[in-house]
Amino acid sequence: MKKFNPNKNIIITLIIVILVVTVISITAAKRANDGKTNIVQAIMNDTVSVVDKVVSTPGRFIKNSAASIENLFNTYSENEQLKKKLDDYDVMKQKNNNNEKEIASLKEELSLNQTLTSYEKVTANVVTRSPDSWQDTLIVDKGTADGVEVNMAVMSGHGLIGRVTEVNIGSSKIELLTSGNENSNHFPIKISSKEGDAFGLLRNYDEKTKTLIVTQLTGNTKIKEGDVVQTSGLGGNSPADLQIGTVVKIEPDSFGLDRQVYVKPYAEMYDISVVTIIKRLAGEG
Repeated sequence: MKKFNPNKNIIITLIIVILVVTVISITAAKRANDGKTNIVQAIMNDTVSVVDKVVSTPGRFIKNSAASIENLFNTYSENEQLKKKLDDYDVMKQKNNNNEKEIASLKEELSLNQTLTSYEKVTANVVTRSPDSWQDTLIVDKGTADGVEVNMAVMSGHGLIGRVTEVNIGSSKIELLTSGNENSNHFPIKISSKEGDAFGLLRNYDEKTKTLIVTQLTGNTKIKEGDVVQTSGLGGNSPADLQIGTVVKIEPDSFGLDRQVYVKPYAEMYDISVVTIIKRLAGEG
């Protein structure tokens, strides 16, 4: 049996240590001299770099793909939230516009009521206006329980718009001045000018020019554009001095025997949400 020699192993170990130290020293000296690595070190570095790239590339790809998918889901969720906010904003904007419009109508009606201090009146909201009879009638939420009666004059904004033609306990039907009903009970009016008052009858509505037409004028009082048209109170169905509009044109009728006066109404006839029903002059029975 071969005997183990420890001195031989020690010598081999020392030789290996010396070689390693020599290689490290030479490498360090070479790098210090020209900053370049030797061939062995370069091969090792390149090998490690390639192996690291091969190993890490799939991991980076998976990580980036997962991050992209997560960002995509986050973007979709954010877009849905933004769409909902935009829808809510549109709803709120429209609601605000409607509220502002209603407030403006109420302010106009309040201003009208302040000028009608000598009349007993009742304010009502428009609840129905059928597209089939848009120019003819509308329904309001006040009736006999509020003292409303047939033939009472109705105003909106700054002027006359029609009269009550049908009354129920809690609602009333109003026929507008724009109605094409030939049998409607038209208003007797007066036109105030510098020469005096001319009296006539409000008979028709011109859809093309959006003006009211006055006929059957009495006397030869000179009328000009801008003259004010009001109710005359004749006939007893409506109080006097309710504002209607201003004269915009005067021309002979189709027979050339009478004058037709075209009147631009003070009231907005197409966008009516609140009305004031004139019951009677204050103090009348």
